[in-house]
Order: sequence, then C-alpha cells, then structure tokens
Amino acid sequence: MGEITVKNNPNVLKPNEMSFEERQKQLAEREDKEQEKIHKSPFTKFYQVNKDTSISLRKITDENPKALKLLLFIFDHMDKYNAVVCSYRVLQEALAISESTIKRAIKYLKNNGFIDVYKTGTSNVYIANPNLVWNSWGNNIKYCEFPASIILSATEQEKIFDKRIQTVQLKENKVDES
Repeated sequence: MGEITVKNNPNVLKPNEMSFEERQKQLAEREDKEQEKIHKSPFTKFYQVNKDTSISLRKITDENPKALKLLLFIFDHMDKYNAVVCSYRVLQEALAISESTIKRAIKYLKNNGFIDVYKTGTSNVYIANPNLVWNSWGNNIKYCEFPASIILSATEQEKIFDKRIQTVQLKENKVDES
C-alpha cells in the first residue's frame, strides 16, 4: 500500500479549532454578506410611481395642495411595504399645518383612493396605494400592510432620553441561610 501525505492547508480546519456554534455563526455571516451584495441597489432611496396615476396626482395640486404635501410625506417615509405609522401630532409638526387640515387631507386622500388608514392605539397606519406608488420589489405588494416605519414626535413623549446609555444599579439579594 502507498503512503498518504497530508499537506498543511490553511483552508482546512484543524480538529477542535472552532466549535460547531462558531462555525455556524461564520457561515451565517458569510451568507448575510452574499445576500447583502445581491440586494444592494443604487436605487434604495427611490420609490416608483405608476405613470397611469399621474393625472390623479396632478389633480391633487389643484384641488388640495395640503393633501399632496401629506401624500408626499407618506411616500418619503413609508417602508418597503408602503406603510408608515404616526400620529396627527407628527404630521402637524413635520408639515407645519393644523390638525383640522391634516384630518381634511387624510379624508381627501382616503376618499380618492390614494391611501388606506388603519388604527393602532392613538396612531394611524397609513398605507400608500400600491397601484399608485411602490417602494420595494413587486413581489412584496401582497404584504403591503405589514410591517411599518414608525415616526415618533418628541413632544408626545413623557420622557425624552438622551443618547447616553443609562444603567440601572441592581441591589444584591442576600439569601438568609437560617
């Protein structure tokens, strides 16, 4: 029988050099990097507008310019599923218009099929009509209701936290061994 010679190959792991869990993590990281390359696109800051709806969009400029301002805010902040969650207060502050104007604009947009609105507590989920505009791959259209980008207003919060991490000191619980 012939003799087998094993050369030192840096790509082959030595026994016990890496645990199973470490190797799984390494493979997952490699897979994530490969997926990132596939999904990386120069168009991540774009959304698509259906040309067939441009007449309706132009009509808003004449009929209700504040509604167009609100609609563009929704477009600019919607997630990859055409949804954004925020309160009236956020819309008021971001667009510098009154609550009653916001309500009228939302009603106009809903009645004309530009958006759907769902309630979640005191906030609303605004879903841009996917036949009008889209912010992701076309195959996500059936899931356009979930999840959502959520916009919070600092003025609505009980406490404003700064960016420093706050730590909580826990007291040691001493067990009485009697």
